[in-house]
Amino acid sequence: MNTIKAFSLMGLLTIILVLMGRAFGGSSGALLFFIIAMGMNFISYFFSDKIAIMMTRSQPVSRAEAPELYDIVKRLSERANLPMPKLYITPSHQPNAFATGRNPSHAAVAVTQGIMQMLNRNELEGVLAHELAHIKNRDILISTIAAALAGAITMIGNMLQWTAMFGGLRGDDEEGGGIFGLIGTLFMAILAPIAAALIQMAISRSREFEADATGARIAGHPDGLANALLRMEQAARQIPMQLNPAASHMFIVNPLSVQNIARLFSTHPPIEERVRRLQNMR
Repeated sequence: MNTIKAFSLMGLLTIILVLMGRAFGGSSGALLFFIIAMGMNFISYFFSDKIAIMMTRSQPVSRAEAPELYDIVKRLSERANLPMPKLYITPSHQPNAFATGRNPSHAAVAVTQGIMQMLNRNELEGVLAHELAHIKNRDILISTIAAALAGAITMIGNMLQWTAMFGGLRGDDEEGGGIFGLIGTLFMAILAPIAAALIQMAISRSREFEADATGARIAGHPDGLANALLRMEQAARQIPMQLNPAASHMFIVNPLSVQNIARLFSTHPPIEERVRRLQNMR
């Protein structure tokens, strides 16, 4: 099902890109952006893990460099009947983590420097079990594709928006008027990043609940993850992370500050609800 969702997502984001291309240059622009979209889909499917790692500036880590991290992941992977994923460290003092890759055989788990310093072993095990749950549930393909494509669409939308401000957008002579004229171009330049964010939200909120439950079973208890979620949410409010917003939904806790009405558009469900469900698993 997640594979079907991933290809549906690629199709939907391709349509958005084609509409942006049509607003940019009429029929020829639509064709150009369709070709670009096909290339993006190919790259995001086969190289999604590398894209996510680059977006977060994570660096590979060996067993000699992080023996405790390696041993925990190895033991939990065996318990979950999963191949040992590649391990990375993300250069941030904020405690957080994410998993990426297109399937369990091409998976990677990244943790921040902060999580290694702030969480105890029990809490760290809960977080790592959660990330392995994403791999086991095959969530990582769709979330990483969303990050790659949404990031590209946001970048292109911003480019079109700035170009339109300087009068550089004109479609074909016979198609330049109406909705695909300047008004249509501005509309698409503003709408596309919003659409990409909405797509991210649609795939993120429910999968976190499922990964919490699966992760608690892999770890053998829910308390470590529940305590870790509370500590990481508090730290995320105090310690900023320099991050492309298109990759924020991959992390176990939203790494970006979200307040007031912005919570309605958060890529993560409320921590309080996640902790309540974990506590009910006792």
